[in-house]
Amino acid sequence: MALNPFFLQGSANEQRLIQELINEQLKIYGVEVTYIPRKFVRKETIIKEVTSSKFDDNFALEAYVANYEGYSGSGDILTKFGMSLKDELTLIVSKERFEDFISPFLVAMDDDEIVLASRPREGDIVYFPLGRRLFEIKFVEHEQPFYQLGKTYVYELKCELFEYEDEVLDTTLDEVDQTIQDQGYITSLELVSMGSTATASSVLSTGYVQKIYLTNDGSGYTSTPIVAISTAPAGGINASAVAITTSVGGVYSIRDIVLTNAGAGYSIAPSIVISGGGGSGAAATCGIQTAYNGIRVISIGNSGSGYVNPPTISISAPTTGPGIAASAFATLQGTNISKIYVSNAGAGFTVAPTITLGAPPIISGTGNFIFNEEVVGSTSGTVARVKSWDKDTNILEISINNGQFYPGELVVGSASSARYSVKTHNMTSLHDKYEENDEIETEADLIVDFSESNPFGNY
Repeated sequence: MALNPFFLQGSANEQRLIQELINEQLKIYGVEVTYIPRKFVRKETIIKEVTSSKFDDNFALEAYVANYEGYSGSGDILTKFGMSLKDELTLIVSKERFEDFISPFLVAMDDDEIVLASRPREGDIVYFPLGRRLFEIKFVEHEQPFYQLGKTYVYELKCELFEYEDEVLDTTLDEVDQTIQDQGYITSLELVSMGSTATASSVLSTGYVQKIYLTNDGSGYTSTPIVAISTAPAGGINASAVAITTSVGGVYSIRDIVLTNAGAGYSIAPSIVISGGGGSGAAATCGIQTAYNGIRVISIGNSGSGYVNPPTISISAPTTGPGIAASAFATLQGTNISKIYVSNAGAGFTVAPTITLGAPPIISGTGNFIFNEEVVGSTSGTVARVKSWDKDTNILEISINNGQFYPGELVVGSASSARYSVKTHNMTSLHDKYEENDEIETEADLIVDFSESNPFGNY
């Protein structure tokens, strides 16, 4: 007989002994890593390719590090885009421990999220605590050592450094989740933390310009033209107005002409001259009121704060005469009211009307956003994840946006319940821990500027 008759060469007891010895060795000589399965969030319907995934579970697992001399792979490579890290790691884990401890949890999950639960899968990631790094499993070797006593006992995970691509990483372990805090496509929201409602008052007069009528919007303007109104009679107050323009393809035309001061003392309608701006053809007329009081000017009492869009303006109704309602609108400078223009001065006021301006979107922002929580726009419905929150500057950095946040809408944290109003939503930029494409391009432009001329001559 060729084989030793005192050994069965593959009995269940012998295999069990080998497995337990391996498990014990891994617990003694191994490192406790965190195994994080990849869950598929969205697949295309045609060829079933995965378009987005998430990592929101974690399992502590002992593993032997086969790279006893350090990371394998190509190492750190200096490219024209910065440092490129090609570190690789080989980990050996117990087959029995994975099948008994991790597989039952994976089997219970949705089949669309977890398509293979019986063994470690390519695409899953492992957190390696000694280097505080995430590694992605690229290949699982399950036949090495090759069938000792007729069975395999370990999985050999061949991993390379994880390249983050805006996957959701929310394992609830801060040490793991924060490894990608400064990576990916990150946008920033400038939020409004405190606001106050603006106030305004009006002054009445007679013999004023009630409204300006645009009879021709002109053409060819490259900037805002000047509106001149003829002077009032002696003892009167000169009216003044500005043009509100619109632009198509860089060419301006006049949309409306509004009053900054309706004037007083006019007995006949003044003439209106529109000049400058590089265009021509615009013309306007006006109507005046000599028998009734109307709004001459609206003055800002408190410019308010926290506005992201100009507020609505309500003017109380006139009480006598023709009873023509007045209308006005405001413009902003930053988050404050800068100017109020009168569209129609109205007629029939016996006392100065009450001017009411709308409140800013939020009077007081509350709470602090939490790293990795979801935030939702109250109007747009846009959902994103928090990267960082600076309460001093009111800058919220977010990623994995599914849309655009609108200025003026509320952003609400799903976990923290923090609530702030959006002032601006800045553009997306890619943040990578090592590659420095943007920095290199910026510095290169300072050396050679091809937009001016070819520094190497013309051929």
